[in-house]
Amino acid sequence: MSAATLNPDALERAALEQAAGLKNFGDPTYRKGLEVLCDSLNTEANLSDFGRGLLEHKIVEMLVNRLRIEEFFRQHPEIENEKIGAPVVIVGLPRTGTTLLQRVLSCDPNLYSMHWWESRYPVPFPGEDIKNPIERMERARGEVKVMVDAMPKLMAIHPMDADQADEEVMLMEHSFMSSFNAYANVPSYMKWLHESDETPAYDYLKRILKFLQWQQRQRGITATRWVLKAPHHLLRMKLLLKEFPGAQVIQTHRDPVDTIPSIASMIHTLWGIYGSGPDASAAGHEWNDLMARAFHHTMDVRATNNTPFLDVRFIDTVKKPFEVVDAIYAHTGMTLSAEGKQAMEVWMEKNRRDKREAHEYHPGDFGLSDEQLKRDFADYRKKYIEA
Repeated sequence: MSAATLNPDALERAALEQAAGLKNFGDPTYRKGLEVLCDSLNTEANLSDFGRGLLEHKIVEMLVNRLRIEEFFRQHPEIENEKIGAPVVIVGLPRTGTTLLQRVLSCDPNLYSMHWWESRYPVPFPGEDIKNPIERMERARGEVKVMVDAMPKLMAIHPMDADQADEEVMLMEHSFMSSFNAYANVPSYMKWLHESDETPAYDYLKRILKFLQWQQRQRGITATRWVLKAPHHLLRMKLLLKEFPGAQVIQTHRDPVDTIPSIASMIHTLWGIYGSGPDASAAGHEWNDLMARAFHHTMDVRATNNTPFLDVRFIDTVKKPFEVVDAIYAHTGMTLSAEGKQAMEVWMEKNRRDKREAHEYHPGDFGLSDEQLKRDFADYRKKYIEA
């Protein structure tokens, strides 16, 4: 493979070589996304040699995962029979308390959740004991340590922890229809994605959740439903509700005037890992526009869909989290056991927000302004912030 370009054919060949003998990548719809992504990364992202190498490794790894996932389904056809119950899905802009809520709820043993190490390494390593995935855990822990040591401010932006619940976007990346603009500026890929039917991405998410649920049950974990979380769903709410009938959605709210510059700061930091001199203004405008469209999509779905949403204010999540938890359980009809409540209380004490450094950012650093943010999110702010 050329050091200067990412080539879909070469990436697939590398994956086939690593997965010695396996040839089935599964649903072939992934290929178009891979092609468009590679072209956009090669021509628009201004990748550094280091960043290109990281993304090459990441893409090959995801292709290998696809091969091995299909092999597990072939060897264990019972995985297909796993039932994914109606999940609890937390959505909202990044920086609105979604991570806190997911991690608190994941303390409930009656809920399946996916730890970061599982999203990073959803497939057992060759020869690894499915009931004791310590190799994957340790590798993920090491990677988190490297990231945090290299970028200390990352913890102020997003509390990285290999052993805590995290969002399912890294699983969806395996479909090559996902938010790759978190890694680099890829406008033509994102345009293609916006114009595409993303059903294959949600189909594949359900497939991997079945695989993870099957693995968890081999480890003695038996729950009834998943707690999921991803801002990604805000622009795909219609698809989410179609793929997961009966899903109960918790939508978090915080003023975009505060959150969008914070998102821009996080994205600009991530772009800096993979790119040469990433454009802070481009990061700001990319994610400002994306999130504005996402909000309008979810607002439209809510106006025409009978699925009841529970709205949660960020300030309430921070100031009175257990009242929010009670509201979630009342809304979903779930029962919180004494064991689950105690586990949540222990988690909250260990993970108080005041133990983390503040995340400092300014709208102007990313080509944004308070006036522009108020204008772009006027409908949303009127309904959920100013009401």
